[in-house]
Amino acid sequence: MKKILSLAITAALTLSLAACGNSSENASGTTTNSSNNTKTNSTSTTETRTLKLAALETAYGADVWKEITAAFEKATPGVKVETTIDKNIEDVIGPGMKSGDFPDIIHLAVGQQKGLTETFVKDNNLTDLTDVLSMTVPGEDVTVKDKLIPGFTDTSITNPYNDGKTYLMPMFYSPTGLFFNEGLFEEKGWKVPETWDEMWALGDKAKAEGIALFAYPMPGYFDSFFYALLNEVGGADFFNKATSYTEGVWETPEAKQAFDLITKLTSTYTEKTVPANANKDNFTKNQQLILDNKALFMPNGTWVVGEMSKAPRAEGFKWGFTALPALKEGGDRYSYTFFEQIWVPAKAENADLAKQFIAYLYSDEAAAIFAKVGAVQPIKGMSEKLDGDNKLFYSIYDSGAKAAMGAFATTDPVEGVNISDTVFRSIDSLVTGAKSQEDWVNGIIKASDALRAAMK
Repeated sequence: MKKILSLAITAALTLSLAACGNSSENASGTTTNSSNNTKTNSTSTTETRTLKLAALETAYGADVWKEITAAFEKATPGVKVETTIDKNIEDVIGPGMKSGDFPDIIHLAVGQQKGLTETFVKDNNLTDLTDVLSMTVPGEDVTVKDKLIPGFTDTSITNPYNDGKTYLMPMFYSPTGLFFNEGLFEEKGWKVPETWDEMWALGDKAKAEGIALFAYPMPGYFDSFFYALLNEVGGADFFNKATSYTEGVWETPEAKQAFDLITKLTSTYTEKTVPANANKDNFTKNQQLILDNKALFMPNGTWVVGEMSKAPRAEGFKWGFTALPALKEGGDRYSYTFFEQIWVPAKAENADLAKQFIAYLYSDEAAAIFAKVGAVQPIKGMSEKLDGDNKLFYSIYDSGAKAAMGAFATTDPVEGVNISDTVFRSIDSLVTGAKSQEDWVNGIIKASDALRAAMK
């Protein structure tokens, strides 16, 4: 699961973060005491620095962080890394943070259901990481900024306060779009739709054979879909106005076009069993619909291949991937780029060491370790080193699709208002008919109005 994506990740290595003063085992198996940062063995006691890392476990697995932290420890004598990696990382680290025990580094993207990262952003509880960009990558002679693909640190996600400073660093990125069974299309002689009119026509054809046009894992996966669609209906300027809550933006012809399209897709062409399984426990059942030829397309990111690697599939199954269809022939097609973020709480005890660790994550050594499990960072030249399915996915922008990045702007907290819930998590209700398009749109307008005054 993304946000998995994600989005933009990764798993409990050995033990959870110890409360201050408790003994715990770090990624290398060395016993440390976090109250005095000492390493203990049978013969001597040597002072060491302890770095506390917390990360969300996702499809990339747990062992990759174990290998990364061991490599960092080897390259940085006198440093030990304690790791807490869990599928429910917010729940695991939350109690400790309430009592003042903060990780030094948190790898958790925006867009999670519990919104921990957004809470830190809204509360101004992040360490400024702008200087990481000018740091020399450990073991190399190039800066972090020089290694990164341009644009990834110029987004409203990484620079949430519009002050020219970077507070969240980009990590694994994944082109998102519509995944399908290319083998089924070859078998049926079907053409992948390039426009939405072609999409509806294919939906009618598939329905006659008992196949739904569309499915989705969870409603939260509509973020990448929605952001790409906003760019299609109105371009980057409209996208920026919509995601910054500009007054009247949701009542424009562009917005209506987007709302009409999503309502038609969800109410008419989406497999009706999807909402029942659209949760973190059963979302793979919805993804399985594509592998079983019960639905044609689903929005997702490249992590889905790993998530479904051991799942049964129809004979001749082969992953296919495409950007959203264009509104009209020759129109722009967009693929949203989900990327995960890593950040440092403002109350981290070892912020400088945390920055050093983050800089290391962009080294060739670290990138090669991550790439082994399919975790691709926005580092120049990485896509050229890929093969197989990943070569297909990461070449989407070489095939004419335009990249969309960014998200809803950060605001001060507004009680009872969550724009992600309002926009994306209402999708289930559109499919079931429990909510009308008018209800959905009115909710978005109301939430947008409330957040406009709270813009940072």
